[in-house]
Amino acid sequence: MNSSGPRIVSFLPSATEIACELGLFDSLLGITHECDYPPEVKTKPVVVRNVLPIEQMDQGEIDRAVAERMRAGLSLYQIDEQLLRELAPDLILTQDLCQVCAPSGNEVSQVLKALPKTPQILWMTPRNVTEIFDSVGALGDATGRSEQALHLIAEYSFRLFALSSNTELAVFASGHWVPELVKAAGGVDELGREGGESVRISWDDIVASAPEILVIMPCGFNLQQTMKQIWNVFGPYGSQARNPQFFDLPAVRNNRVYAVDANSYFARPGPRVVEGAELLAHLIHPELFEQIPEVFANAFQRVDVDLLRGALKEGQDYTTEDGRVVFTASYLQRRGYCCDNGCRNCPY
Repeated sequence: MNSSGPRIVSFLPSATEIACELGLFDSLLGITHECDYPPEVKTKPVVVRNVLPIEQMDQGEIDRAVAERMRAGLSLYQIDEQLLRELAPDLILTQDLCQVCAPSGNEVSQVLKALPKTPQILWMTPRNVTEIFDSVGALGDATGRSEQALHLIAEYSFRLFALSSNTELAVFASGHWVPELVKAAGGVDELGREGGESVRISWDDIVASAPEILVIMPCGFNLQQTMKQIWNVFGPYGSQARNPQFFDLPAVRNNRVYAVDANSYFARPGPRVVEGAELLAHLIHPELFEQIPEVFANAFQRVDVDLLRGALKEGQDYTTEDGRVVFTASYLQRRGYCCDNGCRNCPY
């Protein structure tokens, strides 16, 4: 034990965030390659890395590669066992909810056999908002930070209550805690299953639900990655560019399609999911909220449906120089991501 608490290694980005919220930054000795919040945590040694080069893959490629490795019984993560032995943790934070999200189950048990001293394992496996708060309490209890955990839970519980009170009279295929966030934000997710797993659904299911608002949040994607995925699928040259089902949805016809930073505010079961609910409330019910807080400036983007259709306007979206098309900064900003082609006016 050190002066500020046990020696902690986190196999889970949300657990890293909770630990830092509880004042355990100095006790946190090792993290995963995906741990990026708070930003200063990126200075910590990386114990867990992804086997797949997901930064260079689109959602379809990731889905296929993950499925292949799962069928073959292969892990998606590589744990640096030598570094883990050197760090000699008293406490390892991990989960047993999703094999895709972090090392889990048997692979964690196998790594423990190689350690000279068996650490305590805290399994943080929430399926809804209440269980996310339970995870905060469990980490507080395990590290002598119970009082701080209770204060944190009380603060975020009050924020959710205040949000629900403000939206309860207004009435839009997610799983786990996300349908609860939608409900707190004054919406109804008719395709989601509260506390259940996220599931594949068909286009027929989406069309039948006739969504008034679409919030697109691919698991683990930040805002630029989400916008790029939207363009790769529904843009003028995307895989489903001519999909009339998408462009006929009420949300698309009414220009109420949003991309969000799913990785920061929705995919990780930590305190920031409450901020995700607050963001959803602003998107679903702008009439109840005068202005979206500055903290969400880079957390979401309205999808420009006209641009997706390929309806570009000369002067506004592009100029022509010596017979060559030059995209404007406005167009590139509304497209929402950097294509790494060295565009002259790229805002990224």
